[in-house]
Amino acid sequence: MAFFIFLVLVLMVPSSNAQWPPSPGYYPSRKFRSMSFYQGFRNLWGPQHQRVDQNALTIWLDSTSGSGFKSVRPFRSGYFGASIKLQPGYTAGVITAFYLSNNEAHPGFHDEVDIEFLGTTFGKPYTLQTNVYIRGSGDGRIIGREMKFHLWFDPTKDFHHYAILWSPKDIIFFVDDVPVRRYPRKSATTFPLRPMWLYGSIWDASSWATEDGKYKADYRYQPFVGQYSNFKASGCSAYSPASCRPVSASPYRSGRLTGQQYRAMQWVQSRHMVYNYCSDNKRDHSLTPECWG
Repeated sequence: MAFFIFLVLVLMVPSSNAQWPPSPGYYPSRKFRSMSFYQGFRNLWGPQHQRVDQNALTIWLDSTSGSGFKSVRPFRSGYFGASIKLQPGYTAGVITAFYLSNNEAHPGFHDEVDIEFLGTTFGKPYTLQTNVYIRGSGDGRIIGREMKFHLWFDPTKDFHHYAILWSPKDIIFFVDDVPVRRYPRKSATTFPLRPMWLYGSIWDASSWATEDGKYKADYRYQPFVGQYSNFKASGCSAYSPASCRPVSASPYRSGRLTGQQYRAMQWVQSRHMVYNYCSDNKRDHSLTPECWG
């Protein structure tokens, strides 16, 4: 009888993981070696707003400047990750980013793959925005491909690992090894094929970052801080031989996600996605053929 009562009580206690994604079954971040900031990066701007302590990088924004960093090498494919911790409180208008880009090599006509944390107001969650740009605004139009999520955890409480897997076939975004988005290569005109560098930054984007610019950066709450550690950048650099084999995000050499990984991704998208450009009727989807099916 005592055992029966104990069992009932255990079953009545809700699982602490009930609102977390199902296991993806495979953890690509474990395949790639971590490196220190100085092994792979250099300051790009705002050096006085950047500090490295025990291989962890802190960058911050105040009313005088933000800060950014850039990988030493350009890549043509690979796995790019970092563990990131965000600032709590009022951060409206502030962007903390980790992304691939070749803007400096192709100004006005560049490619970009973004992980961006959109700052927020008191009591509201951060928005994780993933985005893909192809050839920038070379045709006079900036065509973003945004998918946005509210995370299933508080990203200000601890470090979590965020990553981009860029292969010749697709781009996959990960949060703690859970794939949250897959962007397929449908054609050479809708997929980044030129080498890109890996960047991180914190900056003021008050004109659009929080509820389309409704809330601005408020420097009474400065400095706004982003922390990065556990950097990973593995793959084919722009200088690698043509025989360099792209890294995989799954147990398969092809890089194709497993069924378990797809189920975890579907769980996240069904419960935590708050915007999908393919579902936005205001968009001109003749410019985004990857949305057609």
